Amino acid sequence: MPAALKISPFVGGGGLDPSVSKVYTGWYAVLSGGSFPLHDVSWQYPPGAALPILAPGLASDLAPGLDYGHAFIVLAALCDAAVFALLLWAARRRGRSLAAPWLWTVGLAVLSTMPWNRFDLHVTALAMLALVAASARRAWADRVFGAVAAVAAVVKVWPALLLAGTSRGRRTRTAWSATAVTGAAVTAGFALAMPNAFSFLAAQESRGIQIESVGSLPFHVARHFGWSGTWAAKDGSHEFVGPWVHGVGIAMQISTVLAFGWLLWWRRRSDRTAARVLPDAAMTATLLFVVTSRVISPQYLVWLVGLAAVCLLRGDTTQRPVALLILAACLFTTLDFPLLYRGLRDDASWLSIVNLYVRNLLLLAAAWLSARRLWRGTVPARRPV
Repeated sequence: MPAALKISPFVGGGGLDPSVSKVYTGWYAVLSGGSFPLHDVSWQYPPGAALPILAPGLASDLAPGLDYGHAFIVLAALCDAAVFALLLWAARRRGRSLAAPWLWTVGLAVLSTMPWNRFDLHVTALAMLALVAASARRAWADRVFGAVAAVAAVVKVWPALLLAGTSRGRRTRTAWSATAVTGAAVTAGFALAMPNAFSFLAAQESRGIQIESVGSLPFHVARHFGWSGTWAAKDGSHEFVGPWVHGVGIAMQISTVLAFGWLLWWRRRSDRTAARVLPDAAMTATLLFVVTSRVISPQYLVWLVGLAAVCLLRGDTTQRPVALLILAACLFTTLDFPLLYRGLRDDASWLSIVNLYVRNLLLLAAAWLSARRLWRGTVPARRPV
């Protein structure tokens, strides 16, 4: 926590992560004025993202002397502790091993201070809470799961993927209905209270190939062989611009569509009655989304660590080796950002490129293995005629 808080500012020198001290602080100034950041290209989130951005302002008001940036990190640390407590409680209640809380602890530690400097930690906590709630043998479990997943999705879209593994019949109808009603209510509330709630939709359309994504890999090598393109600060990230970039972007979008087509085919064929299927399918769906996305930001690994930890709460999960691959990818992600990032972006350093290739290949291997094990664990084998 002292590393994230940059305790040194209290004795001179140092400073908070720019994501907090500049980006989030700037968003807070606009949001607290009653509007979404319409002309800020880095704001590309659903309206619910205002919640984790506004919360530190309230905390700093309640605790005089605590400025916005430090309040954000303190709240993130509390969220981290709450997730650990949730995993520890769930593991002990079921008489399971402590693999889940340990994976969460080690994964976030390997990612260094980055998780506490992004609001992805808050979203991941909600997603994990939804999955743990769904495992309760209570009449309310599916409704709570759907409602919490909806709130998480209104903050950042990816938790909608949690619905991929809901079992057939009543449970799917209950969970999906709760998600739709809660999501619509929260979104409508923001739309009525604050203008420009849907400005993020237009911002997403112009996204290109971010320099850390799977689609960026050929361009890093091509820079050494006369490719005329370069990188540019665009849409709140660093993206490649130049020949073939647009085509690769379209190919990535097509691959996302194909991945979701596979998920639909899996839902049609699979037996989803086992309790482990819901978190396992969420893991697979999110991995497929990540590796086919035009953007892979470092904070995406927080999502994956959280989902992997929930999978490990069950001894019969199909995703145990996938969790190890994700943990390994966390190490190379931290080497990539921030340690080798400047060399990757500015100099096309071979060390930085190799590190990125290893990280992305680990994620691709995790996605393939996750989908393969999910299919084998849920789709009945066809009997020979």
